[in-house]
Amino acid sequence: MPVDPAAFLRATPPFDGLPAPLLAAATAALDEVSRPAGTRLVRAGGTPFEHLWIIRAGVVRLERDGRTMQVLEEGEVFGYTSLLTGTAPLDVVVEEDLVAYRLPAAEFRRLLADARFAGHFATGLGERLRRSLELAPAHEGPPELAQPVEQLVSGPAAWVSEDATVGDAARVMRARGISSVLVRGAPPGIVTDRDFRGRVLAEGLGPETPVAGVATRPLREIAAGTPVHAAWTALLDAGVHHLPVVRDGDVIGVVTSTDLLRCAAPGPMAVLRRVEGLASRAALPGYAAMVARMAASLQAGGLDALAIAALVARLNDALVRRILAWGEHDLGPAPAPYAWLALGSEGRREQTLLTDQDNAIVFADAGAEERAWFVNLAERANADLEAAGFPRCRGDVMARSWNGTLSEWRSRVAGWLDAPTPRALLDAATFADHRAVAGALDVAPLGDAVLAAVDRPPFLRFLARAALDFHPPAALTLRLRAAAAIDLKKAGIAPVVFLARAYGLEARAPARATVDRLDAAVRAGLVDERVGVAAAEAFRVLLGLRLREQLRAAGERREPEDTLQLATLSAVERSRVKDAFRAVRALQDAGEHHFHTRF
Repeated sequence: MPVDPAAFLRATPPFDGLPAPLLAAATAALDEVSRPAGTRLVRAGGTPFEHLWIIRAGVVRLERDGRTMQVLEEGEVFGYTSLLTGTAPLDVVVEEDLVAYRLPAAEFRRLLADARFAGHFATGLGERLRRSLELAPAHEGPPELAQPVEQLVSGPAAWVSEDATVGDAARVMRARGISSVLVRGAPPGIVTDRDFRGRVLAEGLGPETPVAGVATRPLREIAAGTPVHAAWTALLDAGVHHLPVVRDGDVIGVVTSTDLLRCAAPGPMAVLRRVEGLASRAALPGYAAMVARMAASLQAGGLDALAIAALVARLNDALVRRILAWGEHDLGPAPAPYAWLALGSEGRREQTLLTDQDNAIVFADAGAEERAWFVNLAERANADLEAAGFPRCRGDVMARSWNGTLSEWRSRVAGWLDAPTPRALLDAATFADHRAVAGALDVAPLGDAVLAAVDRPPFLRFLARAALDFHPPAALTLRLRAAAAIDLKKAGIAPVVFLARAYGLEARAPARATVDRLDAAVRAGLVDERVGVAAAEAFRVLLGLRLREQLRAAGERREPEDTLQLATLSAVERSRVKDAFRAVRALQDAGEHHFHTRF
């Protein structure tokens, strides 16, 4: 079937971002060539290329001193190093019969006037991956997700003076048809209709009550230019239903959870309303499907997979708190302060769809004699989470088994660090991602105990070595299309997570998220900035593809999986995936050297 050169270029980075006139001129300047397998197109140190080559079919191998450095296939380009530097640094050999388009040097230099086109060749791997995410076409979906939250503000904020009464505030709210007013003062506050129910009527107070006494201070504000999806996160994090919107230091209005709910019905606020309204355990089934529908809507709207995962984690937190409240109602008040911990991907807020449970419970030493109460609570909570769609952990890393006092947990962590057996490494890695979700117990000592890993170089070395047991596909030496599928978790996501964890611990970073740990390692000088940034962007790319495949499986009523079928990738996506795996491999090489894993 004949190939339309214009359509082919339009689907090939970096031509896919060119304005129509430049793309048309580039298409007109192309010539098509064929070369048989075994042809050496250029020798290192020899005459450089005079064209940019765009592969339409076939495979080209780039070599240095007989060692394969990279393999290029359909939709990829080469020859630009020669055009930019006037040199030929590598041997270029046709591995499989080649059909390519060639763009003359003069036309290539003319296209460099387009900043985005030029940026593809001038930027590093990390920046190229970041741009590929920004330029990835969004599927048809709600465009409201990226709009600034100020566009949801329906009118100026209503204010009352600090000496106003509850009755005064209520009359302002009724006259304006709103559910909150701001209270002047230092600092200013906010009072809502919920406050009137919970802090006034429920307490037997009357309309003459000073509004300052029931207002919430200080204000939890949000910048006017914040995207709607980030406003969702802010509301979920704060546990509130009203956020004053600020521009240049001035409050321009208030956005409510209802505003966000109307903005996109399948969004997090709708799910949160459902979670908050759960009346009994009988309503738990269906939660997983509800989250999957929300995630599909958000991804269709172009939202980044990490942002989706963060929203899913906050909704899961709300569900856990609801479930624990039921448990406490059944068992009576907790005999001592405790904390429910999310572990693993849920602890890092990187769980896209619901996966196996990873959780623990820690309680104050004073509750040691009442251990049975906490185990009973954990059993009930683990069963309720399973009913909601979280499968039981096959390794039994769940609170029903993973429980103990604060002192006991500190001893366990110290034992894992001192004797890094394979099982201890697995347990320590899982626990290192812990995050308190519910309960009143301060678990900061556990974070300090984990960060003590920096004083155990052998532990960090073993932790890093575990990351090298995962092997990205040999994208530098093998064609991606030669394999049927890739396990995205094992081949790319897991090695980045493991190495980021080791680097983050060495940097003494309290962060749990993978990208934040990599950033901390870069700032601490433990990993080269280019390597760290590229690995972070590769993580985003692979997590996004994983979410897409999980949602596809869910839509087809299959079990979500981590496998990517390579035949489903476009040329642009294939190039992006290969870049991502190169970045993962570069991080592994850096980690192998930094942590001395060969010794």
